[in-house]
Amino acid sequence: MTTPLAPGCASTVDDTPVSAQVSRELTETAATVFGWDELRPDQLRAMEQLMAGRDVLAVLPTGAGKSAIYQVPAVLIDGLTVVVSPLLALQHDQIEGLAASSAPAAVAINSAQRVAERDAAWSAVRDGSAKYLFVSPEQLARDDVTDALATLGVGLLVVDEAHCVSAWGHDFRPEYLRLGGVVERLGRPRVVALTASAAPPVRDDIEARLGLRDPCRVVAGFDRPELRLTVDRTADDDRKRLAVVERVRELAAGRPHRGLVYTASRRDTEYYAAELTVHGLSAAAYHAGLRATQRRRVHEDFLAGKIDIVVATSAFGMGIDVPDVRFVVHAAVPESLDTYYQQIGRAGRDGDPAEVDLWYRPEDLHLQTFLTASRLPEDAIREIAGVLRGSATPVTPTELGRRIDAGPARRTRALNLLEQVGAVASDGTAVDWIDPDLDTRTALERCREAADAHQQLIRSRVEMMRGFAETTGCRRQFLLGYFGEQLTEPCGNCDTCAAGTACRHPDADGPTAVNSPVRHPRWGHGVVMSVEPDRLTVLFDDVGYRTLDAEAVRTHGLLIADDGVTGHRNAA
Repeated sequence: MTTPLAPGCASTVDDTPVSAQVSRELTETAATVFGWDELRPDQLRAMEQLMAGRDVLAVLPTGAGKSAIYQVPAVLIDGLTVVVSPLLALQHDQIEGLAASSAPAAVAINSAQRVAERDAAWSAVRDGSAKYLFVSPEQLARDDVTDALATLGVGLLVVDEAHCVSAWGHDFRPEYLRLGGVVERLGRPRVVALTASAAPPVRDDIEARLGLRDPCRVVAGFDRPELRLTVDRTADDDRKRLAVVERVRELAAGRPHRGLVYTASRRDTEYYAAELTVHGLSAAAYHAGLRATQRRRVHEDFLAGKIDIVVATSAFGMGIDVPDVRFVVHAAVPESLDTYYQQIGRAGRDGDPAEVDLWYRPEDLHLQTFLTASRLPEDAIREIAGVLRGSATPVTPTELGRRIDAGPARRTRALNLLEQVGAVASDGTAVDWIDPDLDTRTALERCREAADAHQQLIRSRVEMMRGFAETTGCRRQFLLGYFGEQLTEPCGNCDTCAAGTACRHPDADGPTAVNSPVRHPRWGHGVVMSVEPDRLTVLFDDVGYRTLDAEAVRTHGLLIADDGVTGHRNAA
């Protein structure tokens, strides 16, 4: 384990008691099998609750050792451990890490394998020689894969990057929504959901969509005080490019000073990598357009210290455990603070100071708005409605796939939207049209409204990114507030603190305290995410993030307390 954690907190205080013997078995397994002399309190607590039979949601920073939470108990829990992981590179890293220990064997099943490799993996799982199986959510969407696993006795299901299951999550992936049904089809094994960034509403959504039973939440603080946060604003793209190269040269001086440079496009990764190489730095580009062998080589060379700087799109970084990354530079503004937080979390994992620089042009946010937009799968919705409404019995996902033209991604998104608006229901094995009075046109309109609401949430995240880049207050206060964590004093380690423009936040309490449920007369129910002297940020269910003037809230009573259960309301 490498990175010291901030003090942890948890929403569940009534942990199931476990014996001293269970705790001892966990710590001894960690030491003898994995070579870890000690476990952090958050890790051990999550493991203990898994051993007690409870589901677990763990929200821990990048580099906090989330994988250990399932790797150690898996040795002690009967049955197969299935790990749902979204990226093949991430699966590869975790399998290699297990292979370097004395842990039981780990295999993966994915679409990139040859038939012989896939058959060998299945054989290892069936004969019990493999204890860990890594799959993508797309693999688990296949009936044959899930049916095969259901016969093998799954003891633990791990959902990595669990924020992807939530429509509130910044990296929402429709395939993840099917995992709740998969849990039931596998015989309801223990479930552990892992993520590095999930605000309180996302945590609630993860638990609901995965159907977690009496879950134990393990949530560590989001603050990374060793990271110095800086934003450089520029209006001219050519000048920005020159300045970014010069800044990276400055940060990389006195090598080995390894770092990451994030860009918004594949073309820019190639540009910056070439420019840095011309100036004598060891740099390489990484993006999804490269061949798999090229991506693997860059990945492995960076881990081995053969490359000092990787210039990448957001495709690079998941699972990267390099303790001495001394800087992260964003050559373009990310699409959300969630993405920004995850990417900067790859710096300073050894606890030593690291620099985080964001180069900001307001025009870049228009690009991100374009990149995050997605079209409604109208044709797929119509086709699915036609098949299901014309069928007297529920239809299996496999049969549905054969009868419509849409590809898997559009089909899954269309199904999710239809399920979201109450048109269809799925138990993981079959899909049924549940409202006989609902016609296709009305269902399509409801899906369009739901998709528009999600797009509005995405746009609100872009605006929060703009607010972070343009604030004159303490940047760390702003960033932590986005995740529902209050920092009353300026951090003293960001550019606005250095400039003297940051100020103390109020110790807010009452109906508008951080994490309080509230209701707005126009935007409905929301949760207060941060409180500043002149503004409040609220995450609303229907319209996403909104920043409200504090004086207007007080003067006009714009927010009232909303417990969401009893209907009790108190004016703020």
